[in-house]
Amino acid sequence: MGTIFASLRRRLVIPNELDSVEASRAVVEVETSQTRGIEVEFAGYAVDCRVFGFMRLEGDRMSDALNDADEQALTDVMLVSLADGSTSQATRMIVARDEVLAVRAAGPRGNAERRTRRRPYPVTLQTGPYVVHGYVHGPPGADPISQVRSRKPIVPLTEAWIEYRSAGADHRARVGTILVNRELWDWIRLSKDEEVRLPDLPAETNPDPLAKDLTGYIRSQGIE
Repeated sequence: MGTIFASLRRRLVIPNELDSVEASRAVVEVETSQTRGIEVEFAGYAVDCRVFGFMRLEGDRMSDALNDADEQALTDVMLVSLADGSTSQATRMIVARDEVLAVRAAGPRGNAERRTRRRPYPVTLQTGPYVVHGYVHGPPGADPISQVRSRKPIVPLTEAWIEYRSAGADHRARVGTILVNRELWDWIRLSKDEEVRLPDLPAETNPDPLAKDLTGYIRSQGIE
């Protein structure tokens, strides 16, 4: 997974460069997805870069969309290298679930009537270059680590914060709810509230050369 940045860059679709089969497929999938659902921010963490863009959400929750599909069609895409902070931008791209270690949650929280009684368990995990602290939610009295390993690939952590190195500097920030791909993490352990409790950190922010709102819940059909 050490060349994700280069691999994703090769798949970026920029205007007037639609001659490849993969680029044409990206256009079709993105344009098809844009006819349904609401548009939400996609802020992902890959092994050697961060991935920003927008995706269409048809169901109740972003976690369901990521679990249900192996790929997502993104628009207004920007890649930011962890090595040196360099960026690449494009109008469209297809990103596979197994290329992304985690994604900041965005959009609706889901149907409240479907929620079951759960309690938060503090955990710390490492996935690629990122260490994430937060709370997984599981049945009271259950072993949260065993329980989370039996779930679908995308697992939410709430009240989370993240730490990693970017462009040679240590970076720590609050991320709210983050969706982690459990099939790709290196390890996870039970933690303590005092370890996980949010320190006095700034919220994670996105570079925004596209001058588009990246606040988390963006636009719906016919509603700004």
